[in-house]
Amino acid sequence: MSAFADAMAAMVADPNLGVEAVYRQGGTGAPIALRVIRSSPDRGGDAFGSELLQASDVLALAIATLPQLGSGDTFQFGADILTVTHAERDATGIAWRVFCQR
Repeated sequence: MSAFADAMAAMVADPNLGVEAVYRQGGTGAPIALRVIRSSPDRGGDAFGSELLQASDVLALAIATLPQLGSGDTFQFGADILTVTHAERDATGIAWRVFCQR
């Protein structure tokens, strides 16, 4: 493993950063239990000249944990289900940055 892969594994395993999730391909596939880092930043937008704040959900997880990921896949956190809108690989090819909608 590279130093970046080791760091990603340590962050996801950290109980202060990583959380348990259940992944389903296409939202209905076989459940896969894994750990991710979940953040919910507010995003600014504008509609009809008014500024809006919209909640969003961004997940980070190791590509080694989940090599394939696509739009329409889901992550479940307890009663919360997030649907993947799109995912990006980082520059090193170690981690996914996954954008979701609630």
